[in-house]
Amino acid sequence: MAAKSRAEIAQEFAQNSLSTAPVIILGSGASAAHGVPGMWALAAHLSAAALPPGWTGEENAEWTSFLGRLKAGVDLETALQAVRPTERQTQFIAGATREFLLPFDLAVLESLLVDRHALPLTRLYRHVFDSTHTTIHVVTPNYDRLAEYAADAVGVSTFTGFNYGYLQTRARTPNTRVTVNGRPSRTVAIWKVHGSLDWFQDAANQIVGVRSALTIPASYAPLMITPGIDKYRLTHVEPFRTILSCSDKALETARSYFCVGYGFNDEHLQTKLIERCNRDSIPLVVITKELTTTAKAFLTGGRCRRYLAIEDGAAGARAYMHDAPAGFDLDKPLWRLDQFLDHVTGTRP
Repeated sequence: MAAKSRAEIAQEFAQNSLSTAPVIILGSGASAAHGVPGMWALAAHLSAAALPPGWTGEENAEWTSFLGRLKAGVDLETALQAVRPTERQTQFIAGATREFLLPFDLAVLESLLVDRHALPLTRLYRHVFDSTHTTIHVVTPNYDRLAEYAADAVGVSTFTGFNYGYLQTRARTPNTRVTVNGRPSRTVAIWKVHGSLDWFQDAANQIVGVRSALTIPASYAPLMITPGIDKYRLTHVEPFRTILSCSDKALETARSYFCVGYGFNDEHLQTKLIERCNRDSIPLVVITKELTTTAKAFLTGGRCRRYLAIEDGAAGARAYMHDAPAGFDLDKPLWRLDQFLDHVTGTRP
């Protein structure tokens, strides 16, 4: 029998990983593939945003310092970490971020109304649910709702830590599920560790989800953790404390991980993943346009014992594995989720 090629070994590794209902980690690259802008575009939007009246001289000076860093080419998160925005400046950033991203989010929803197969994530969900698995866990720092839209297109339930309906209150238990004939329905549990475009909080700390909101409800502020020095502080308040706990539990019990467009630049999100890849040799599959320096350092640093990583390459894609860290070429663009699913699952939309 002829020895398996590198491409065949990679395909088999990916197939085995998907068969165990992996925890799916969606990074900004997963949304960028569908037109949702990333941090650089958001930075440009904030640079051009009209400031609200009434800011103090100190607030204006702090904002000018922030804009100066962006103009000098500093990335958005680093620029925000270098300044100390006030509470209302933080709310302004969150509001401007939501205003910028929402139209792109809604454009994805409109594309699904035309074609229910517009999101390859829908096909991934369907593939995993074509088994005895009843729950898929998705962990994401993204604010958009592509993960939810994809589940809607499949016709399965979603759970984000909020109850169902137009005016969503927080669920009393993180295990809330829709039941059908006394049994939990197939559910995509989406742990949005930095918040969502449809989460809001008022001055009395009342938290609601309003999925249909096109504007920010009066007397409410977007419940989104934006880049900057408050990022880690806010993860210790609700609902983020509970969401992060649920995310950690999903990562702690996962049998495999599947990262799409994720750059491994969020320490409090990926800590459990890194621990288990090291301690328990949990298989990890990463597909992305370009592996970040952080991702490459983790994959080649010896702490990830079983992995397959695929990025864009001259031949179609470049792949790396735990036993082939120098990499090898693939003749198809398998860093794209649609192409990856075509090849690995053998299915089409």
